[in-house]
Amino acid sequence: MDGLAASDGPAAATAEVPHGDVSVFGSQLAPALPVEVSAAVTAPVTPAGAPLAAPPAPATAAPAPARGISVGEVFARAGEEFVAWVKTLASAAVYATLIVTFGFQVARVEGLSMAPTLSDQDRLIVNKLIYKISEPRRSDIVMLYYPLNPDKSFVKRVIAEEGDTVRIVDGQVFVNEVPLRDDYVPPEYRSHDDWGPQVIPEGYYFVMGDHRNNSSDSRHWGMVPKRYIIGKVQVRWWPLPQWRMFQ
Repeated sequence: MDGLAASDGPAAATAEVPHGDVSVFGSQLAPALPVEVSAAVTAPVTPAGAPLAAPPAPATAAPAPARGISVGEVFARAGEEFVAWVKTLASAAVYATLIVTFGFQVARVEGLSMAPTLSDQDRLIVNKLIYKISEPRRSDIVMLYYPLNPDKSFVKRVIAEEGDTVRIVDGQVFVNEVPLRDDYVPPEYRSHDDWGPQVIPEGYYFVMGDHRNNSSDSRHWGMVPKRYIIGKVQVRWWPLPQWRMFQ
């Protein structure tokens, strides 16, 4: 391994007997000479002096030959995977149908009648469930069927509800004689037309585009029945940099 120093063999460690020790030889005492004691480990030997044989290596079993997969098994597995894929796809289609039919719908803006709030080719998510449990409210951006041709759909903003009185003077909108707060309409997008006053009938709504001088709306083709309102625009999800959630 890198970083480690390898040794060639076991090092012989020597110890020197101190000169103060004494050894006995016959009847004469003599000072002990330094003696090297080796701690090197040597291989054990047999009584005859021959080194012991190394222990035999453990026996290993030969690997069993791999069993081949038959053509029938391959087709069976492929069939199971195909059935699982079809089930997943069918489930996704059912969920998507339920969501689109009863919950949400993806829509695309065509035109500039809601500019600058919405632009041409913006992608939207429309909440179709909300108006089944509540009523449209002023300033809601809604997707609706065009009253003169229900095969077409528009995106507009609710300006007034049933029972409200709407009047427009030189482009300024009044609801129940109160000026409408429409800061979302830039000056260059305002119109200078006059309309009304008129009371909104029960079950109907007055809608307008934010691009007041470039929008076909209730000023031109009348009120929108509630049954023609598809849902509330909740999210602009495309383009991603302009992603926005609407209240």
